[in-house]
Amino acid sequence: MEIKTPSVVALTWTLKDTLGEVLDTLDEPVEFFMGGQDLLPKIEEALQGHEKGAQLNLHLEPEDAFGDFNEALLFLEPLALFPKGLEPGMTIEGTALPKGCHPDAPQQVLYTVTEIYPEHVVLDGNHPLSGIALRLSLKVESVREPTEFEMARGSCGTGFFKIEVASEKHPQPLPLSKGPTLH
Repeated sequence: MEIKTPSVVALTWTLKDTLGEVLDTLDEPVEFFMGGQDLLPKIEEALQGHEKGAQLNLHLEPEDAFGDFNEALLFLEPLALFPKGLEPGMTIEGTALPKGCHPDAPQQVLYTVTEIYPEHVVLDGNHPLSGIALRLSLKVESVREPTEFEMARGSCGTGFFKIEVASEKHPQPLPLSKGPTLH
């Protein structure tokens, strides 16, 4: 079956930066909905018309991937506002920022704790891969028609290329977590 919109593709890949450092590897096939929110537009565009077994090597500039780095999403906040045990690498949803944080900090952003100083903490609301050109080597493992449920959602539920925070649709994400959240 040829990849078209809508369809469901199962992919494996290796994601690298332009220096060749591996950022992510997907060894087991994961299904993505074509024509929804699961994949970046440039990836969907490149996949159109291919079939099972196709191998593609893509170069994605920041504007085609996770955007340019936005300094307006960096915030220096008082450390005393945060719970004990805060560590670099932890993530905090904008909706869960403590009272007293900068009032202009967007709430629908996932912040990463990047630095901790004796009196302050640095929060970065940029995607961890923003500002980075990427190389993506992917393989199409399978292609199929979407189910009615997938069509209605516009997703297979994977969303590897999106970072979502609490919303009316998904009100239950954890406010504080440890570990990288690249996909």
